[in-house]
Amino acid sequence: MNGEENSRVSFGYEDVDPAEKTRRVGAVFSGVAAKYDIMNDAMSGGMHRLWKDRFVRRVKPQPGEAILDMAGGTGDIAFRMAARGADVTVSDINQEMLDVGMERAARKASGGGMDSLVWSRQNAEELSFASRSFDAYTIAFGIRNVTRIDSALAEAHRVLKFGGRFFCLEFSTTEWPGFKEAYDLYSHQLVPRIGKVIAGDAESYRYLVESIRRFPTMPQFEQMIRDAGFVRTRVEPIMGGLVAIHSGWKT
Repeated sequence: MNGEENSRVSFGYEDVDPAEKTRRVGAVFSGVAAKYDIMNDAMSGGMHRLWKDRFVRRVKPQPGEAILDMAGGTGDIAFRMAARGADVTVSDINQEMLDVGMERAARKASGGGMDSLVWSRQNAEELSFASRSFDAYTIAFGIRNVTRIDSALAEAHRVLKFGGRFFCLEFSTTEWPGFKEAYDLYSHQLVPRIGKVIAGDAESYRYLVESIRRFPTMPQFEQMIRDAGFVRTRVEPIMGGLVAIHSGWKT
């Protein structure tokens, strides 16, 4: 009994077996893929664009660098890094999300740079890439949906070259007094309703809100990154920790 309990993982506020979480998360993103970027604008008031810009500035992609953008489906981070000359491989476990990203890339191709992107369906916990393949590994708003976060971090470390860098942008828990309570009310009460109106799907957005609440705190997640073998780890809170940029280096 204890073994079964210990093997269970969170799906929102529920605890489920790992295979069930993987299946249900896949269904969530298959369902919301077409409206994913519109919903990001609606839920964040467009702030997610500023957070992603800041994130990419921290990554500092260089021309010719090989970068793996994991859970990068719709291409938001990859487009920004490719525009700086990096050779980006966009990976996601969900084909529908990748399809949206490839369609967006095709529309942007006339501006140059986007035709160099590589699109690859991958499970973050079991990457098919060779060890020491990439100069940088990025993941934005995706790691909390991974079934085994420790396995994904270990894989990130494996595929990075020595001296490679890891960057993760993820929701956390804001520490600003007053704002935390207001945001909790907004996210639990209004986000599912927005999801219903725009994407026709309240339950998927209820899960996404709940998954943020179940995600490790900033210090806890930083420790997980260190446990995976990264050094010089750093956490940069945004809006008091509503969102955070985590980073580390492989030596």
